Amino acid sequence: MSEKTPYELLGGEPAVRELCKAFYGYMDRSEDAHELRDMHKEDLSAIEQKLFEYLSGWLGGPSLYYERTGTVCLSDAHKPYPIGAKERDQWLLCMDHALGEIGASDDVRAMLKEPFFHIADFVTNKA
Repeated sequence: MSEKTPYELLGGEPAVRELCKAFYGYMDRSEDAHELRDMHKEDLSAIEQKLFEYLSGWLGGPSLYYERTGTVCLSDAHKPYPIGAKERDQWLLCMDHALGEIGASDDVRAMLKEPFFHIADFVTNKA
């Protein structure tokens, strides 16, 4: 019997899409994430799609981002933006809120907490 991937545990493509929508929706309206929001264009639809494609593969589903770009390197894509601990923590806050909004189980949230921290911390590039 094989273990289910986080992608499957969340509910597959529809749930990961909803996660990304909830993530950017919260970021867009939260005063607690305004520095993070300021790094993005007014229209969040393109970046929401990119996050969906990335998380799809990262969570164990189809490798959509890699298929489209030929890479999964996050540091190059984030290099132009000054990302420190504050922005990292805002990203984590938005993701935690989004996981709650889509009804992710406590077990899945706990499973993803440390990996999400590592991915967010990896793209930090300022003190």
